Amino acid sequence: MNTTHERLHDLVQRHAALALPEQADPLAQAASTSAHDLAYATARRLGFIEPDAAAIARAWQRRSEREGTWRADWPTEAQDFGLLDSPPESAPAFAPGPAELGLYAVLSSAAWVQRMAQAGVPTLQLRFKSDDPAAVRAEVQAAAAAVLAVARASGQPPSRLFINDHWQAAIEAGAYGVHLGQEDLDTLPPEALPALRRAGLRLGISTHGYAELLRAARLRPSYLALGAVYPTTLKAMATAPQGSARLSAYAQLLRGLLPTVAIGGIGPEQLPAVAASGVGSFAVVRALTSAAQPEAAAHALMQRWAQLRAA
Repeated sequence: MNTTHERLHDLVQRHAALALPEQADPLAQAASTSAHDLAYATARRLGFIEPDAAAIARAWQRRSEREGTWRADWPTEAQDFGLLDSPPESAPAFAPGPAELGLYAVLSSAAWVQRMAQAGVPTLQLRFKSDDPAAVRAEVQAAAAAVLAVARASGQPPSRLFINDHWQAAIEAGAYGVHLGQEDLDTLPPEALPALRRAGLRLGISTHGYAELLRAARLRPSYLALGAVYPTTLKAMATAPQGSARLSAYAQLLRGLLPTVAIGGIGPEQLPAVAASGVGSFAVVRALTSAAQPEAAAHALMQRWAQLRAA
């Protein structure tokens, strides 16, 4: 084994917690010697997809140039990933939300939104799937009205209501914000983001690794969702589950820059690892909607999260 292979092996072992061992490594026999190439080979060996490996390698190289030396620890500095670079003038920041969104329930109907608002869940997302614009508009309006009605009845501030995908209906209903996936960004008409900014809606964006995280951060959203952390059957994912070690790396990279929400396969058993990662919030679906007593499940999750964060 030559020196380059030894360094590659040492780096992989050093960062083994980040590995997805079921993915193959096309560069296991790479004979590269530059900081960039060695970092790229390491990231690929650890199972990162090509765009993520490229982002990691650029950050590693940028840090090496900035410090004038090679470091074997994982790059976590925002400046090396370009997150502190001046944003383009065309991307003013979206309206901010709280640094921590708390329990974030992703729900399929206005009825579920009302139910979880009554349970005191602080952040809600309506993920209503329909190709009928009239049905979408009606469901979004009903969800927004339900949140306000619950707040009036309880005398408490309304839950923060995000609408998945349907940005026009969200503006019309006066929702708190909109959540978009990466595929939504690809198909979004050019007038959408400026319209959301003018309306003062918050924007959350799903990410599934370094490349998507950096792309989304350039839009200066209100928060980034990081996932899928654990296996989930609710949605076909283009990438393997990230795991708690990667979640911690993403959270550390974004700390102080953008609020973060962990999502994907999270339930009571995963909560300690999610809290330890440093993310500000966590999103759930089945942990509530599949529970025998959803309201009790919501209260238990909120109580446990508060305990973990305090510790």
